[in-house]
Formats: sequence, C-alpha cells, structure tokens
Amino acid sequence: MRRDIFQAIADPTRRAIITLIALQAMTPNAIADNFNSTRQAVSKHLKILTECQLVKQEQQGREIYYSLEVDKIKEVDKWIEQFRKIWETKFDQLDNLLATIKKTENEK
Repeated sequence: MRRDIFQAIADPTRRAIITLIALQAMTPNAIADNFNSTRQAVSKHLKILTECQLVKQEQQGREIYYSLEVDKIKEVDKWIEQFRKIWETKFDQLDNLLATIKKTENEK
C-alpha cells in the first residue's frame, strides 16, 4: 500500500523519528529508546515512513539502520515553499502597516 507523504508526517511521533534520524542513521532499538512506546509501535511508524520513501533501510551486519531520504524531504519543502512566499509577503505588508502607524503616532 502506497501512503501519502503528508499523511505520514502528520503524526507527531513520525515527525520526531524523522528529526532523530536526520543527523545520523539509527537502529530501530536506538530509535525506540527515545520514545515512551513499544518497539513494535516504533516499527510500525518506521514501516509507514519507509513506504512513503521518507526513510531508507540499510543492512550493516546483523543490524538494520534507518536514515533520512533527503530527496523526499525536499519534495515536502518544495510544496511548502509556495506558502512560505505568501506568508513572507503578508508579514512584509504587516511590517509596513505597523511602521506607518508608528510613524503617524510619532508625528502627533
């Protein structure tokens, strides 16, 4: 079953997992140590993130390490970028309005 990236990152635990493995690859046990949940629950989250191709697995000896799939995260960032530009424009307009109000008040 192919899942939606945004559905995957909507869950706070999965976002926390992404944050954890962004800096270094980790085993499922190492990831689970950071949460107050079972190893099985963390594995389910990892499965969903893997299905969405947000994380990748790499076998190293007897251990499986999970790491961030940076290109997929870039897709999310690209989608958000369109809104970032809108927000920045709105904030600039608000800054200009506040500066005008302050200038007007200082002239009184």
